[in-house]
Amino acid sequence: GYLVPHALQPQEIDALVQDFADAAERARRAGFDLVEIHAAHGYLLHEFLSPLSNQRDDDYGGSLENRSRFLRRVVAAVRSRIGDEVPLFVRISATDYVSGGWGIDESVELCQMLRAAGVDLIDVSSGGNVAHATIPFAPGYQVPFARRIREEASIPTAAVGLITDPSQAEEILEEGSADAVLLARGFLRNPRWGLAAAEALGEFIPWPVQITRARTLHRP
Repeated sequence: GYLVPHALQPQEIDALVQDFADAAERARRAGFDLVEIHAAHGYLLHEFLSPLSNQRDDDYGGSLENRSRFLRRVVAAVRSRIGDEVPLFVRISATDYVSGGWGIDESVELCQMLRAAGVDLIDVSSGGNVAHATIPFAPGYQVPFARRIREEASIPTAAVGLITDPSQAEEILEEGSADAVLLARGFLRNPRWGLAAAEALGEFIPWPVQITRARTLHRP
C-alpha cells in the first residue's frame, strides 16, 4: 500500500530546493539560533550522494560533483535566506559501511565543497542508507570520521553516536577529534544531562530554582 517512488524530475528538484530554503526561513523567523541541513541516514539528500542509491545519468548522477549538486544547491539556497550571521550545519553520513557505497574519502571531498559554500560545521554521523550494513557499534565509533574530516577538510566538526559519559565527551574535545559533541538520546533520558555533566567535570552551573527545590528536604 505504499507509494511507489520515482526518480525526481529536474523541476521537482528545483521545488525541493525552494522548500528547504522556505523551511530555513521559517525556522529563523521562529527564533532558532542555527539551521542544520539533514543529509544523512538514507534521507533524500544522502540518497543523492551515495552511488548505491543514485543511479541517475543526468547532472545529478555519476561523478561526486553531480551527486552532490542537490545538496550544494540546498546549502546555497538556505544560506541566501538565513544570512551570513546564522550558523549553518550539515549532518552527513560519513560512510555507508558497504563496498562501493559512500565513504569517508568522498565525505572529505564533499566537506571541502561545503566549507567553500559557507557551511560552518559538519555534524558527522554514519550509515542509514543500506538496511543490512554491518556497523561497528561501540562508544565513540563515529569519532574517527569527525576527526579526519576536521583535519583534512579544514572545517569544524561535531562528534555524535554512543557518547554518553561526560569524561568521554570532554576527552573527544581535548584530543582535537571534534569541535563539539552533540547528544540526543542522552538528553531524552535525562533532560538535565548538561548540568550533571558540568558537575561531573568540576564546573558549577546554577540549577534552576524549581529543580533546587526538588533537591531540598521538605520540612515535616
